Amino acid sequence: MISEHVRPGDGVWWGQAGAEATPLVDALLESGVPVRAFCGLTVNPRVRRLALTSYGALGELRATPDLDVVPAHYSVLPRLFAEGLLPTDVGLVQVAPPDADGRCSLGIGADYAADAVPHTRVLLAEVNHRMPRTTGTPGIPRERFAATVETDRPLVPVPDRTPDAVDAAIAGHVAALVEDGDTVQIGVGALPTAILAGLAGHRDLGFHAGMLTDGVRRLVEQGVITGARKEIDAGLLVTGTVIGGADLYARVPDLPVVVRPASYTHDPGVLARLRRLVAINSALEVDLTGQVGAESVGGRRLGAIGGQADFSGAAARTGARSVIALRSTAGARSTIVRALTGPVTTARGDVDAVVTEHGVAHLRGCPESERARRLRAIAAPEHRDDL
Repeated sequence: MISEHVRPGDGVWWGQAGAEATPLVDALLESGVPVRAFCGLTVNPRVRRLALTSYGALGELRATPDLDVVPAHYSVLPRLFAEGLLPTDVGLVQVAPPDADGRCSLGIGADYAADAVPHTRVLLAEVNHRMPRTTGTPGIPRERFAATVETDRPLVPVPDRTPDAVDAAIAGHVAALVEDGDTVQIGVGALPTAILAGLAGHRDLGFHAGMLTDGVRRLVEQGVITGARKEIDAGLLVTGTVIGGADLYARVPDLPVVVRPASYTHDPGVLARLRRLVAINSALEVDLTGQVGAESVGGRRLGAIGGQADFSGAAARTGARSVIALRSTAGARSTIVRALTGPVTTARGDVDAVVTEHGVAHLRGCPESERARRLRAIAAPEHRDDL
């Protein structure tokens, strides 16, 4: 299939995390056809053999030697595909079996894939009978695919570190910043998992984010996330990607979830309508003015711009509040620093509060003369004198 439809030099993209069409990606690798490739978060170690472009260094991409990062806000990815600035010759998609109208759902992963599809010359599909059908996009007509392969395999789980006591302490501080009825945006990882668990005492929370995890599912089952007070999409979990384990994937059909493209989930106009949006994002470093680095430390790529700036900006300007949560140390190094060792991901004006296990630095309306003092106060005690 691959050699018939992929030409040397073509630009090829595929979906991320559990939505990756792994059999097609593996076939591409085995074909040896030289291509330009784009993907997001992946847990497939075989992709390290390719020269890849991505929006960040996530999952196995951190260890990919030939990784080239496009520093772009997630909300801009649809435009980059439309303008041909990201690969659009061939798309490899994993879809659910066609419905009665012959349309295939992108299942757990619409995000940038749904926005790339209209601009892609050739679509090759893995039709996975275990991919749950979801709403949020119109689906892809079966005849749009140049070729398909049918599978019946479990969706690939995306593992993560188990939260520890430090994560729990941070979660307690963050929970105090979230009010009943707020709409929460949060990412993936051990700390976000702990923060979601820390919200168990809240009521009528909403959810709108780029990724939906097991922690969100648990809050829905506990009656904490209802979406009852959301200004738009009331009662619905809005996401671009469902990312987690087998239990979460199995529960997708039972959840009030809509899986929508990045052109909706991250659209500034959409986010501006969520007047009680609380954006909770992680970071690698925060400097003493409140600037956030979430992409690299000391020249080593470890993250991405992703949707952080999109959601933090919306929450700080038209929503409820923008929160940056991080552990005060990474190994022996302080994460509260005099100056970032990587690029600025989120501007200081889009950060309302920075949280570590040592407390909360409230920065909204805080003058420059006071910011450094507040941030030093939440740094690890052993590093405060150096700051």
